[in-house]
Amino acid sequence: MLSLKTFIKPTTIAVSVLTLLAFDVPVQAQDYETRVVATGLTRPTGITAGGNRTLYITQLPTPGVSGRNGGSNTVDRLRLGTGKLVHLTTGEPEPTNLALSKKGELYWTCKSAGVILERNRKGEVSPFLTGLSKPSGIDVDRWGFVYFTQVPTPGVNGPNGGTNTVNVSDGVDIEVLTLGEPEPTDIVVSKSGEAYWTCKSAGVILERDCDGVVSVLLRNLSQPTGIALDDRRGLLYWTEVPTPGMSGANGGSNLVSVVNLHTEEVEIVDTGDPEPTDITVAPNGSVFWTCSSAGVIVQARDVREHCDWNGQD
Repeated sequence: MLSLKTFIKPTTIAVSVLTLLAFDVPVQAQDYETRVVATGLTRPTGITAGGNRTLYITQLPTPGVSGRNGGSNTVDRLRLGTGKLVHLTTGEPEPTNLALSKKGELYWTCKSAGVILERNRKGEVSPFLTGLSKPSGIDVDRWGFVYFTQVPTPGVNGPNGGTNTVNVSDGVDIEVLTLGEPEPTDIVVSKSGEAYWTCKSAGVILERDCDGVVSVLLRNLSQPTGIALDDRRGLLYWTEVPTPGMSGANGGSNLVSVVNLHTEEVEIVDTGDPEPTDITVAPNGSVFWTCSSAGVIVQARDVREHCDWNGQD
């Protein structure tokens, strides 16, 4: 395995002093169609695609409560088409966000337990990192390094005593990439090593380039939460949840949006969802997100690509 120190350049930087390369978000016409692909779930939260026909999700009906104390949280595999749902683990106190490596290892943060767990291709689950402080977002890069966020002081920035971090680890060493942001919530990493993460309370999406420079990519957002990258197409998706549990028909203003990283064009993918929490992109370009309060998973497709719901021409 490569040493972390061969390419990671840690930075300690607060949102208030980031280089402002961001642009405001316009509201544009929708060019996406959506459909519900799974129902009857209980507080679905994290989601990641395992190919075009498989999703991995977490369900959090009892956040913070372990199985031995009556908790019923799960990490699950969902087969699209058949709708078959398999519980991979049951009873963890707070499995939050997930990431899948190129080799098929599944990782997830368990926020209240302060750990990141790894499930190998044999189905064996073991701790990847322990002793963490409210780990939240997670992703794995092409080299197998795990990026994650910790949010022990949500909404509090460094100058006011906040200790939130963005980190990367090989399972042994942990490097801090940023320290003192108010609420780094979820993270995604490109094939070339750029990292993007949502900062919920600051209303921004941040970018860290391959040289370790951190800047604001998008600002003036409203509680940005989940984030996902379509690396091949250069599209970055995210969710905003200013009114959790409230649908558009009842005055909710939650959004799912996308920015083209090449043209900087921003589009709205969906409005009116009561709680779009986490989001993922399948290899064929299909977009999926969890709607926690509604207990469903939603799929979106770009109608301009003239594809069916399976992403085929």
